[in-house]
Order: sequence, then C-alpha cells, then structure tokens
Amino acid sequence: MGARETALNVLIACRTHDGWSNGVLKEYVARDRLDSRDSALAARLCYGVVQNRNLLDFYLKQLLTGRVKDLHPVIRDILHLGLYQLYLMDKIPQSAAVNESVELAKKYCRKQRNAAGLVNAVLRNAIRSRDSLQQPTSWEDKYSHPADLINLLKSYVGKQRLESMLKVNNAIAPMTVQVNTLQTSAKELQEKLEAEGVTAQNHPWLSDCLVLSGTGDLERLSSFQEGLFYVQDAASKLSILCAQLQPGQNVLDCCAAPGGKSFAAAMAMKGEGSITSCDVHAHKIDLIAKGAERLGLNNIFAKQQDATVFRPEWQDCFDTVIADVPCSGLGIIRKKPDIRYKALSAIAELPALQIRILENVSRYVKPGGLLLYSTCTLVREENEGMVEAFLRTHPDFTTEPLPLPLPFPKNESGMLALVPGEYDTDGFFICRLRRKL
Repeated sequence: MGARETALNVLIACRTHDGWSNGVLKEYVARDRLDSRDSALAARLCYGVVQNRNLLDFYLKQLLTGRVKDLHPVIRDILHLGLYQLYLMDKIPQSAAVNESVELAKKYCRKQRNAAGLVNAVLRNAIRSRDSLQQPTSWEDKYSHPADLINLLKSYVGKQRLESMLKVNNAIAPMTVQVNTLQTSAKELQEKLEAEGVTAQNHPWLSDCLVLSGTGDLERLSSFQEGLFYVQDAASKLSILCAQLQPGQNVLDCCAAPGGKSFAAAMAMKGEGSITSCDVHAHKIDLIAKGAERLGLNNIFAKQQDATVFRPEWQDCFDTVIADVPCSGLGIIRKKPDIRYKALSAIAELPALQIRILENVSRYVKPGGLLLYSTCTLVREENEGMVEAFLRTHPDFTTEPLPLPLPFPKNESGMLALVPGEYDTDGFFICRLRRKL
C-alpha cells in the first residue's frame, strides 16, 4: 500500500468516524508499514487536504459540470487528494497525481458508475485550467476556515493579526524538540541527529531547543530511542520556564498527558525533587510513564487522578502546581487541522470545567507557592477571563510578572497570550499565580 492510499484511508476514517487526523494517520502509517519517505508523503497529503478543504472545493466547483455536494464522498476525497498534489505541491509529477488518483477510484469506487473516468476527466481539466481558474477572495475559501470560526478568532486577535494567523494555521508545523539536558547537550544532539540524516537547527530564541526536518519516523531514530530528546512546542516549554522551578521542589502536573511539561519540569529541576504527573485516563498515565522511562527521568511519578476531584492528603502540599487545562485548542489548528471544523458550541462548556479544576488544584499549593495556569487556545473566556474569574473568589492568590526571555517585551501582568505566526510557536496562554503567605 502506498502513501496516497494510506492518506485516502485516513480521510475516509476521519470523515466516517469523526476521528482526528493526527491520531488516525499515525495508526494507519504503522498498519500499512510505510517507510519514512512514504509516511512523510502520506502526512503531507492528509494534513494538506484537511487544511485546504474549502479551497479545494472552490476549485472543484469550477472544474465539475455537476455540483460538488452531489459527489460520492470517497470520489470527493480522491479529487481533493489529486487537486492538492496538482495545485499545492511542487514536486509531484502531474501524471503521477492523475494516474494514482484514477487507480484509487477504480479500487475504492467500484459501485460508482464511471468513477475512474470522472476522476481522470476532472484532474486533466484541472491541469488545463490551472491558469484560468477564478481565485478565492473570501478568507473562508482562501484559508479553509469556517466563517463563524474566522469571526470568533477575529474577536480575540483583531483584524490586523487575523490573516497572518490563518496562513500559519495552514502551514506545515515545524518539528520542534527539546534536548534532554540530563543526558546530552544541544550541540551533541545536533551532531548525532545530523549523523542520522536529520537536519537540526537551533530554535531562534529558546535554548536547548531544536527545529528538525527530514526526520521520517522519529521513533526509529537511535537518538530518540536513547532518550536524548522529546517533542514539545516552544510555547509549552516556555510555560515551564516561567514557573522557575528549582531542584528539590515538590511539583504537581495535574493535567499532564502526554507528559511534555512534566519532562520539562524534571529537567529544570535537574532530576531532583518530585513531580506527580496526573491524568484522568489510565492509558495516558502509561504514556507518561513510558516517556519518562525513555528519557531516564526517575523523579516523575505518574498517577491516574481526576483534576476536579479533591485529594485531602495533597492540600497545601506542593511548591508548584501546573494546570494546563483541557481547552478548545484553537491555538494548535496547524497541528490538529480538524479542530477548525468542530462545533464551536462546545467551547461554551469548557470554562465551567476549567474553573472547577483551578479551584480544586489551587488547594494543593503551599502558602507562598506557585500555580501555573495555561491553555493552547486563544479564547479570552478560557484565558484572561478565567484568571479574572478565579481571582475574584480567591483573594489569597495574585498574578506575578512572567520571567520571559528575549525577544519578548517585559511582562508585568503575569499573563501572556501567544498568537500563531508571531513568535514561531503554537497559540498559547500562560499565567503565573502566587499564593500569598
């Protein structure tokens, strides 16, 4: 099975079972035993189609004699894959894009009369018409974001910042990894990665952070297997740096999966002290434990625990509590492109869960200790509004300025909202709260 067929299967699975493309893709790449080159192509095709669905339909409307909505869903998926290769990739031969799409139609659309002929005709018409097609003028079509989502994002980031963020949401997310400083240095890891055929560059402003390209399957790299690095966006790592953790502290990461913040905390603490790393799901606890074992982090203790349920023995127990709460995820659309198509109505339910978590875990912070609140969204009600709501009923906490590195300006508010496209990070929110003595 090749990359295009795997990508088609992922698109079908996501559409029919409401799956997330990143998770389904990983499962199917392993199932189909794709090599590093084909797995990279399958990922590019899958994410590219999901990121550009409205744009591809905009072109299809001009290339079809019938209506796009009348197409059989699998034929539409195949045409999306073909058009994406023809119009939005520059190293795919036109003949390969057309011929492989026709073969997919023959295999997957046998019951649809003349499906292969339709796919062949539309894609050959696409080649002929490429320079004469009308181009989209609306951001909804140009950037494949639903209109209600565009309006919501505009209300949070403003019109001037909006278009650059939409562009970034459709870009290929960089592979950002953090160096396991307990095992190696950035320079040593860079040399080892390059010996494995991976290009590794220093992150522009975050130390011990590398941006990789040409990785293929990361888990096949010996440097990964040896626990010399882990995958984590710069924004997530920055949040832990803002906690200013010290060796020997007692730390709780209350919504920890998949473990990146716990791993960053362990390294900031130089492997000394204790980190209780929790999640409500048992299978995610196993994920955290295996990650800590691979990295050689012996001071992480993974436990299944619902962050909304009080544990009396933890009251006033922790120097720092990390609360990276469940959120709408509107800051990570470039990594999880399906988010843009999810119902926005669910967002309204999240603040109630977030405040329950904050109110519960704040009781675990020692007097004088720190509560670090974070999300990967841009929604004010989940970010600044959540902090304001918490402080209104918890006068024993106060915000503290964030200790940010250059190129960030000096911070006094204790809160930082990162917008995709501005600092080479995901969209993210960080707040530092100190419990008064």
